[in-house]
Amino acid sequence: MKVRKAVIPAAGYGTRFLPIAKAVPKEMLPLVDKPVIQHVVEEAVASGITDILIVISRSKRAIEEHFHPAFELESELLGKGRMGDLEALKEIQNMARIHFVWQARMGGLGDAVMHAREHVGDEPFAVLLGDTVVTTKDASRTVTRQLADIVEARGGSAVALQEVAAEKVGRYGILGGEELSPGLIRATQFVEKPKVEDAPSRLAVSARYVLSPAIFECLERTPPGKGGELQLTDAMAMLMKSEPLFGLRYDGKRHDIGNKLDFIKANVEFGLEREDIGSDLREWLVGVIGK
Repeated sequence: MKVRKAVIPAAGYGTRFLPIAKAVPKEMLPLVDKPVIQHVVEEAVASGITDILIVISRSKRAIEEHFHPAFELESELLGKGRMGDLEALKEIQNMARIHFVWQARMGGLGDAVMHAREHVGDEPFAVLLGDTVVTTKDASRTVTRQLADIVEARGGSAVALQEVAAEKVGRYGILGGEELSPGLIRATQFVEKPKVEDAPSRLAVSARYVLSPAIFECLERTPPGKGGELQLTDAMAMLMKSEPLFGLRYDGKRHDIGNKLDFIKANVEFGLEREDIGSDLREWLVGVIGK
């Protein structure tokens, strides 16, 4: 079955970005001039996704407004002849069918995914974390598209993987298993934030998933984990006992906008790639570093 639906969890408080996160969702922080959440939606669309559900909370209305029409602003741009900016706004609104649902209580990633059950139905679906941008050297082969190809060909579920340093193993869900072909692993173990000595590998789940609809039954049967939150990783460990779970070690980069240093690094990297400011930014950086 084709993967045509996606879920983007974006309801978290973003406490690492206080005080700005009190009024501005961390997913709306810009990479140069485009909010992080738009990069995530664009990846989903480039992967063949046509229906997207964004899970938000009370403080995240700015995300919803970003993807809705702004007729007064469009009229203003039209009157000033700023057709390029006008077209950019219209592209945001027409990228895909975008829906929103509220997560009333922060119950973990698994709980956020459960909010998508009616939207997904009985189809496989993608999950893209709303505060993380994942890039690949070949922009036409997004990580989400590669995961969808695996699931469409083999069934089951698939997750993106990147190797992390030993001291960072305890921050992630870690997968271990049998390598079927270069970069493609059939999972036999899936552990949430293990101690490094207990970890089956150093391959960490990297913010992108394509999941079987059977995950919802597993989430229903999964007890709350640390902090009383419903862990998606625990449900996936249960799921792989009845269906295959694959891991893809992809060739690309994860930009985790959830922490300040990586947010600044991402802005510099994305800025350097821009035709309009890249050369001036590079020149300025050389001057700053040389001081």
